[in-house]
Amino acid sequence: MIKYEDLLKVNEPFTQELGNAFNDVIASGWYIMGKQLELFEQNFAAWNNAAYCTGVANGLDALTLALKVFDLEAGSEVIVPSNTYIATILAIMNNGLVPVLVEPDINTYNIDPVRVEQAITPKTKALMIVHLYGKCCDMDALMPIKTKYNLLLIEDCAQAHGASLKGKMAGTYGEFGAFSFYPTKNLGALGDAGALLTNDEQLNSSIRRVRNYGSDTKYYNDVVGVNSRLDEMQAAFLNIKLKHLHSINAKKAELAALYHQYLKDDFIKPLATAQNEVHVYHIYNIRHPKREALKAYLLKHEIGTEIHYPVPPHQQKALADLFTGQQYPIAEEIHATTLSLPCSYAHTKDEVMRVIEVMNRF
Repeated sequence: MIKYEDLLKVNEPFTQELGNAFNDVIASGWYIMGKQLELFEQNFAAWNNAAYCTGVANGLDALTLALKVFDLEAGSEVIVPSNTYIATILAIMNNGLVPVLVEPDINTYNIDPVRVEQAITPKTKALMIVHLYGKCCDMDALMPIKTKYNLLLIEDCAQAHGASLKGKMAGTYGEFGAFSFYPTKNLGALGDAGALLTNDEQLNSSIRRVRNYGSDTKYYNDVVGVNSRLDEMQAAFLNIKLKHLHSINAKKAELAALYHQYLKDDFIKPLATAQNEVHVYHIYNIRHPKREALKAYLLKHEIGTEIHYPVPPHQQKALADLFTGQQYPIAEEIHATTLSLPCSYAHTKDEVMRVIEVMNRF
């Protein structure tokens, strides 16, 4: 069986290092807000050519706190892709703000800058964009819009660890870049974990305060905060895996290149990357009008796949009241046809060629 993802195999090359880190943290006697977190924050900021990094409990908290520090007026609008994972939308709603869904470009799956500008109203205060599947959004088109309308920009980089355009890293364009280190990510922890990048010293101070009960000094609370701290154990694990992230991304790109080259044109494949672009292929997705039949066919031949994602946000039961009667045909088309293929650090070229062989016979 070729599993879609096998985290045991993914982490196997790092077992010794992770075990040593585990023992070091236990022996330290310090498990929250210690040296491992400080080291990871320094390392991850440097890895991304960013000035500051703040570790938080998970990716949703990273998105939520990024908006929270601006204390926007209730009811303010935040533009967000119509085909994103629900976490991006929940972060907006958790701050008492209104998500405004904007359709993606059908060719890139990332938010369409032309439609972004069309959706701006006097209530629009921020853009929350998503570098989906590991490919950067069209930042050359989005940054002038941000400037023209004086909007905040939060980048959801949960799938884009190491993605870049013209040498500039995803997560360093806006006020904040929000990351998840969920175990399946290219840079995955062994539990929940997240972080925020920023180049603004004041914003970094605000985030660090808010994540820790609104406190800079123990037992003195200056603002209303939360408890969202990246713990020492996960920070230690992330410090280990960050050293290997270039290799992880390179391996996934190598496997993606096989799909690009050998999959028949019956399948709608991702766009080829430009010379000045780094796509990190957190997910290698194709689209096909008979997606469910294709998924079943692959499973019959012992090949696991996933769907990212089966239900678009506006059709989720939890959000039904928010988007009543609204239609987003491009998002609906993507969600109805997309299929994610095995493309992890643990997969071999032979396994991917087997997937290609079976798919080409479908």
